[in-house]
Amino acid sequence: MIHSLAKQIAAASLVATALSAALNAQESKFERVPNYSVPYEYPEVDDIKATLDRVRAYYDSTSSRGIIDRESGEVINDFSTPNKNARVAPGFASEWSYTNGVVLSAFEYIHDVTSDESYLANSSEFFDLVASTFPYFEKNREAFGSDVRGWGRMPNYHALDDCGSITAAMIKTYLKNGNKDYLPIIKNTADYISHKQLRLEDGTLARHRPQYVSIWADDIYMSVPFLANMGKLTGDTSYYDDAIRQILQMAERLYVPEKELFDHGWSITSGDYDPRFFWGRANGWTIMSMVEVLEVVPEGHPGRDEVMHLYRSMVRSLAGLQSGSGFWHNMLDKTDTYLETSCTAMFTFAIAKGINEGWINHVYGPVALTGWNAVNTRILEDGAVDGTCEATTFAHDNTYYYNRGASIHATHGYGPTLYAGAEMIRLLQNEKLKVDKARPGAVNSTYHYKLKSEWPEE
Repeated sequence: MIHSLAKQIAAASLVATALSAALNAQESKFERVPNYSVPYEYPEVDDIKATLDRVRAYYDSTSSRGIIDRESGEVINDFSTPNKNARVAPGFASEWSYTNGVVLSAFEYIHDVTSDESYLANSSEFFDLVASTFPYFEKNREAFGSDVRGWGRMPNYHALDDCGSITAAMIKTYLKNGNKDYLPIIKNTADYISHKQLRLEDGTLARHRPQYVSIWADDIYMSVPFLANMGKLTGDTSYYDDAIRQILQMAERLYVPEKELFDHGWSITSGDYDPRFFWGRANGWTIMSMVEVLEVVPEGHPGRDEVMHLYRSMVRSLAGLQSGSGFWHNMLDKTDTYLETSCTAMFTFAIAKGINEGWINHVYGPVALTGWNAVNTRILEDGAVDGTCEATTFAHDNTYYYNRGASIHATHGYGPTLYAGAEMIRLLQNEKLKVDKARPGAVNSTYHYKLKSEWPEE
């Protein structure tokens, strides 16, 4: 009996030895230590600030920020005599445009976060130039006709794109530098958005494009930040009412509860059966607008809680849709579309902001962290921001959305990237949080953001 048992043990030992040798001889196709496509690391405040400085330097380098003669190329300093060839010097940093509005708002925000006065100086320099030369361009139009170019379409706006985002940035700068020359431009934009822009019967802002009556998710950002900041500037709470109304009534047509996302657009003719396309940047515009309202509009104001619910719901959905690289896809629910920079920066900012303000739980910290790490890989050595989807209309086919181009020339990525970096600095400096950091080279290690007040003192 004992002899038989010994034989069984010996046989089992031989089998185990053979199996071990066979396993060791095999070459695994997998690695035990994760191989992250984007660095899974904890950034430093100084590194982020240096990155923001680099992005700003590149952005500013695209333009001389001045008025030139378009034929001779010479700088115009004498604004007493009309000149039909006068134009704003070309370049990203000289545009009276919604994308430059995001950049200038981000500059103002970076000044808040870092106390770097040069960022506020950037915004003041631009808006001072606009305010001081706007009357000159008006003289040129009187002398040579309405086709003479100036600061975009100012003062005869055709769409929210022409004025909302950029004038919101002007208000923010005015609240710091007090340049009263800005006020006529601010009031002109307020008049356009409140009284001249197309609206539905219930007051929802709309366009005659591409269908005769259409609503764009983009227009939430093209109007709401201005309206919210106009309320802050004037103390007139009707602007807060309109800002909240735009979000909630746009949501009635565009927000899809099952997805917790916004459809890019809606047309009155297609109504309840309008096709749905969940474009990344459209959702980015939407959530950034919600952040603006939640920050500016006082707690308890009617409708603010509903905006908070939409914001929190979107964050929940976005966390699950983030790719394993930290990016989000150009079409959020289509994983075979490319990984896009501007929406990734927008969501990173909005989520980090929510944690810092206490609007959402701190457990979302790694979503913001990995989002920033992803965006950081798209910032080139010279500060250009790559991988941003080009300007995109409200379309009705996936083929169009799937094949959108992306480049450093799509200026929609610069402002969100600056905003995301600034908010990540705040998150890194958030004294209410403790972060258990992932260990480099570990088989199983991640980031855990913890609220210090929930844990007993060590």
